[in-house]
Amino acid sequence: MPFANLTGPAGTSLVLWEEDCLAGLPRRAAPQSVDVVVTSPPYNRGVAYHRYEDRRPREEYLAWIGQVADAVRTVLAPHGSFFLNVGGSPTDPWLPLDVAQEVRSRFVLQNVIHWVKSIAIERSLAGATPHLTGDIAVGHYKPVPSPRFLHGAQEYIFHFSHRGDVPLDRLAIGVPYQDKSNVARWRGGRRDLRCRGNTWFLPYPTIRRRATDRPHPATFPPELPERCYRLHGLDRIRLAVDPFLGLGASAIAAARLGIPFVGFDVDEEYLAVARRRIQAELAHPTSDVHQLRRKNHPPVRRK
Repeated sequence: MPFANLTGPAGTSLVLWEEDCLAGLPRRAAPQSVDVVVTSPPYNRGVAYHRYEDRRPREEYLAWIGQVADAVRTVLAPHGSFFLNVGGSPTDPWLPLDVAQEVRSRFVLQNVIHWVKSIAIERSLAGATPHLTGDIAVGHYKPVPSPRFLHGAQEYIFHFSHRGDVPLDRLAIGVPYQDKSNVARWRGGRRDLRCRGNTWFLPYPTIRRRATDRPHPATFPPELPERCYRLHGLDRIRLAVDPFLGLGASAIAAARLGIPFVGFDVDEEYLAVARRRIQAELAHPTSDVHQLRRKNHPPVRRK
């Protein structure tokens, strides 16, 4: 029996399994049945999880990442997207790149997205930004207790696919042009909306009480998987999966968008928090699913 089986918008199912994803993925998802995987595995940095030992020998850890990639490759549809979030540390900046290299033998790296968690912008560099009167510094900040390193303000989101040819719905997460003359200047421009690019600013919400606000030591905000789903194309997602569910951010995003979802975690306490958060989202939705699906531009279709 699943840990939780919830019903989302339009009857979509949101199923959570207390199960290791290596065993669970082949049991719970048929081959080539998953259109999007968004996940963030443990980073092997000694983080204090409840039921997972986060410090393995490097070769053992990377071999395990390879096993996860093999499991994902089996269930991912031919035009599916695998979004893999990995962050490094000041003393081990190579970790995300080593992980990407391990996955490289199974998938094609189609896009590299930089998740920016904090940023400082001088007013003099902000261009013709209205209403900005001074410098700004916004987002998550955690001091680094060393004179050698800079504050880590970004993580990677590696977008893998089977062949590197997955069409994306880029304007689904587009942004308006700052210089409106560009609307007509660029070939193919149809309206005041352009590709966001591969730099995404998404700060964490302020954490006042870690025990209740974020009882998991490493997670991402629901807006991150929401962007990944929308970028892939909502109309092309039959099923989304997260092999490392944690507190359920990817499931919350699926609930917001009306996407069928399956998630895995080995920790009952994290799953219980994830279930409560999903239930809260379903009770008080923050997105209009139908409005998100009624775009002014046609969805990208598989070729």
